[in-house]
Amino acid sequence: MCDTGAVDDSSATILHVDMDAFFASVELLGRPELRSAPVVIAHTGARSVVTSANYVARRFGVRSAMPLAVALRHCPGAVVLPPHMEEYRRYSAEVMGIFSEVTPLVEQLSIDEAFLDVAGARRLLGSPGTIAKLVRERVYERTGLTCSVGAASTKFVAKLASTHSKPDGLLIVPAEGTIGFLHPLPVGALWGVGAATEQSLTRLGIRTVADLAHTPLATLERAVGVASGRHLHELAWGRDPRSVSTESIEKSIGHETTFEIDLDDDAAIRRELLRLSDQVGARLRRSGAVARTVVLKLRYSDFTTVTRSRSLPEATSVGRRIYDEIVIAFDSLGVAGRAGRAVRLVGVRTEHLESEGSVLASLWDPDSEWREAEAAVDEVVARFGRGSVRPASLVKRDQAPPEA
Repeated sequence: MCDTGAVDDSSATILHVDMDAFFASVELLGRPELRSAPVVIAHTGARSVVTSANYVARRFGVRSAMPLAVALRHCPGAVVLPPHMEEYRRYSAEVMGIFSEVTPLVEQLSIDEAFLDVAGARRLLGSPGTIAKLVRERVYERTGLTCSVGAASTKFVAKLASTHSKPDGLLIVPAEGTIGFLHPLPVGALWGVGAATEQSLTRLGIRTVADLAHTPLATLERAVGVASGRHLHELAWGRDPRSVSTESIEKSIGHETTFEIDLDDDAAIRRELLRLSDQVGARLRRSGAVARTVVLKLRYSDFTTVTRSRSLPEATSVGRRIYDEIVIAFDSLGVAGRAGRAVRLVGVRTEHLESEGSVLASLWDPDSEWREAEAAVDEVVARFGRGSVRPASLVKRDQAPPEA
C-alpha cells in the first residue's frame, strides 16, 4: 500500500474504487460468525458456478465463474450461501451515492467498481490521497463493507493500482512514478493481453511490461497486429488519454437464439452467429457504445453450455469485427471440444462497454470500410425498418435480391 504522506499525490487525480469480494462481503454482514470461514456464493445444483467467494476461500484457489463442484473439491469445507441480487443492488446504490458526494465525475463500471475524477474536489476535500482515504472511511462507516482504491494520473494505471492494493487497501501511483510501477509487472497485466497474445509475446522474449516498452513498435505490430501493437505500446509507457465519463451505458449487450431443431451444420451456425453479431453491433451503435470484449455462448443438445470470450485491442461497435472474433472463439472449440454434439442455442454478447466518445480514435482503423458500410445500413434501417437490408450471406439462396 502507500502512505499518502510519503508521495506527491497531486497528479493522481483519478481513483479506481473496487469493492472487496462484494457479493460475499454483503452476505457476511448478516453472518459475521462466518467471516473467518471460507464462503462461496452460488446457487445449488449440478451445473452451478461460483458467483463470488471471500478471500479465505480464494486462498484455496476458488474463483468466480468456477463450477461449484470444482470449487468444493478445492475447498471441501466451504460454506455455500445463495446469492441475493436485490441486496447487492441496494448496497451498490448506496456506495455509488457516497462516491457522488465526493465528486460528480463518477463512471460506474459495474455493480461494485467505479472511476472517480477528483481533480475538482481538491480545494474542498484535500489531496487525492486524502480523498481516497475519505471514500474508504465513508464506505465502511455507512455500509460495513471495505473497498480498495488505486489513485493515478490515468484510468488504466488507477485500475492496476487498486488490484495491487487488494484487499482493503490504498495504492497511489503519482505521474512521475508510473513507469517505475508499470515496467516490473508481467506483460499479462496490460489491458488487452489475453492468453494467446501473451504466448505470442513470450515467444519474442517479452515477459515484462518493460520488455514490451523497449521492443520496437514494428516488431510488436508484426507479432500481434498493428492496432494491438500500438495499443500495448502506449499502455506500456503509461499513456491512456481516456477521461472519466459520467454517461450511463449498458453493461453488456447481446442476443441469442434457440434453434427449432438442434444444428450440427457449421455453416448454418456461422450464419446465425453473423446475424446475431450484426444485431449486437447495431444495438451498440444505437446506444453510443463500444465494446472491448466479445463472448460466444453455445448450448448443446444435452444442455451443456460453454462460453468463450475474447478481448479486443480496440473497442468496437462494428458487427463484422464482432463476428470475426466470435468465429475465432467458435473455431477454438474444435471438433474435439464439441464431440459431435448438435447445437441447441447460440449467443453473442459484448461486455466491458464504454461510451464511444471516451475512446481515443486509432490512427489506423482496420475496420473503416465495414464501419462505413454498417453506418449506411443504419441509415437505411432507420428509414425503411429492420430487414430492409442485410448481409448477402443471410439472404436465402432461393430469394432473389431486390432490384436496384
